[in-house]
Amino acid sequence: MKINEIPTPAYVVDEQALEKNLRILGEVKKKAGCRILLAQKAFSMFAEYPLIRRYLDGATASGLFEARLGAEEMGGENHVFSPAYRPEEIRSIAALCDHVIFNSVAQLRRFGGTVRAVQQERGIRGGIGLRINPACSTQDHAIYDPCAPGSRLGVTVEAFRQALEEEPDFLDRIDGLHFHTLCEQNSDALEQTLQAVEEGFGSWLADAQIRWLNMGGGHHITRPDYDRERLIRLVQHVRRTYGTEVYLEPGEAVAYHAGYLVTEVLDTVENGGVHTLLLDASAACHMPDVLEMPYRPPLRDAGQPQERPYTYRLSSCTCLAGDIIGDYSFDRPIGAGDRLYFEDMAIYSMVKNNTFNGMALPSIWRMDGSGECRLVRRFGYEDFKQRLS
Repeated sequence: MKINEIPTPAYVVDEQALEKNLRILGEVKKKAGCRILLAQKAFSMFAEYPLIRRYLDGATASGLFEARLGAEEMGGENHVFSPAYRPEEIRSIAALCDHVIFNSVAQLRRFGGTVRAVQQERGIRGGIGLRINPACSTQDHAIYDPCAPGSRLGVTVEAFRQALEEEPDFLDRIDGLHFHTLCEQNSDALEQTLQAVEEGFGSWLADAQIRWLNMGGGHHITRPDYDRERLIRLVQHVRRTYGTEVYLEPGEAVAYHAGYLVTEVLDTVENGGVHTLLLDASAACHMPDVLEMPYRPPLRDAGQPQERPYTYRLSSCTCLAGDIIGDYSFDRPIGAGDRLYFEDMAIYSMVKNNTFNGMALPSIWRMDGSGECRLVRRFGYEDFKQRLS
């Protein structure tokens, strides 16, 4: 079945594009001498994990459920970071994960001993990390800025120094440092951030106790204009200067422009000269980042408003008045029964969707290099009902 034949709404992952991204990441990994993990928070389609595992070293999680998914479906290294861990889950997390990264000194002191004991039983060494906050903002999206004033994410230089004053052997508690400050950015932002990390935390990073540095995600490594040579130099600099292993945790870069959300137009309404297409897909339900960021998703064969002869506003069938995807123009009139193809929809879509208003979850498909689509999963009423009580 071809993409124009499948029932809508549907997420379609382009396996050829996915593997192209993975080849790039594999080459970076080889040249830089680092380890690269899939950030499951962006893309958790585990049907593709066997393909991803051929190129990457494993997965990273944001909590127990993702950690379990990575252990069960990906294999390889399994890391986790959470702003706060639950007491009843920490032993399970330690039993699943090779690296457990803490967000605060308090949680490290509270749970570090338990994690260390469980990991030692598993034969794991060097698996406890602490997230640092270099206080270096490099982006414009405040909602995605972990270094914003008052941020809850990561230990500042001042807090780190205070921990050492309170406990001179504090570094014995940890094996690595972690920072994650970027969002869809190039390697110049990483260079700026790394400079701040070295200025603030360099003396501790150089300590023999610190075995690894995890530079998080937000690196748009597979984007055509991304400066991969600079990234490679930065990784090599860290390895050479501090003698540490380096980890990267891209999410978007793994499935960058490797998926579609296919939708059908159900109706057209007009009000005050605005022609709105009502779709069987929704920003609020199926691509929440459109409203949260916000941004206007790319749409195949469409242009900016008024750029082409026919301009429409794209919306959905939910009752939310603001469930608007954006305004687009087309070369021909668009109406009921026409299909539209939103691009770059593999990331932060399936992992964030919901059934508000009883909207159906899009089915999930895989598309091979010949354009043939195979169904992975179809959702129905029972999936909607089982999420409720």
